[in-house]
Amino acid sequence: MTVDLAPPLLAAVTAPQPDPARLAAAYGLSVSGARPSLPEYVRQVWARRHFVAAYATSRLTAMYATARLGQAWQVMTPLLNAGVYYLVFGLLLGTRHGIPNYIPYLCTGVFVFNFTQTSALSGTRAISDNLGLIRVLQFPRACLPIAITLIQLQQLLFSMGVLGVIVLACGVPFTAHWLLVVPALLLQSVFNAGTALALARIGAKVADVAQLLPFLLRTWMYFCGIFYNLRVFTAHAPHWVAALLEANPGLIYLTLTRYALIDTVSAQSLPPHVWPLALGWAVVMGIGGFVFFWKAEEQYGRG
Repeated sequence: MTVDLAPPLLAAVTAPQPDPARLAAAYGLSVSGARPSLPEYVRQVWARRHFVAAYATSRLTAMYATARLGQAWQVMTPLLNAGVYYLVFGLLLGTRHGIPNYIPYLCTGVFVFNFTQTSALSGTRAISDNLGLIRVLQFPRACLPIAITLIQLQQLLFSMGVLGVIVLACGVPFTAHWLLVVPALLLQSVFNAGTALALARIGAKVADVAQLLPFLLRTWMYFCGIFYNLRVFTAHAPHWVAALLEANPGLIYLTLTRYALIDTVSAQSLPPHVWPLALGWAVVMGIGGFVFFWKAEEQYGRG
């Protein structure tokens, strides 16, 4: 038995199929989710700056919505951490000896390093925790790690208000020198945003990073001089070891904040070239993290 195809149907079956790329070009279509050029990507992120700010504020408000004390936990969490560290390191291990104004010294270290620590931890989950949003809306994915850094910066600003009260209560006078906190925290924010962007890409591909990172950050914390004067331990170390430890960005940013707020922290106690190092870390990590994240833009939310 043979089937006699009508001439029009036969012609439609045997006709060459149109090239999808040529059709897309003819009608001005583009691949959904395709990675734009780097300058265009920067422009898209900047155009959504209001979305980033609104997203960060709403997430911060919702974060403590179910807690009885609400937004008070933004201040209580770093204070409780500082209290535990003072008990263990300041009293039991005696690291407070030889450090004037030890309580402001410790609280500044805890608050400032916590900003970097929480930005890194939250950045690792920036993609995996927002897959629903990523798969529904089209926007530059870099907005998410940047918004997460902004959330942590808002929390730090609450903590800095409390830190100012602690510093004044401990007898440290208020001076114009405190204004140096502004450039120090701005540079740290750029560094943290770059770190969050880089870890967001890694965490999107390797989920185990989120489990490993807290241990790495805890180890890094002990090399940042939060509880003690790091120079006491590097005084007899080889020069290259001391130089490596003093170039640590975790130490650089908290040392600058201490120098701004605490009058007993002198310029001589700062690591060499501290401001160029702070700027260099911010530029390298900020730009490097952004470019590293952008290169995988098409992969986020796939699979």
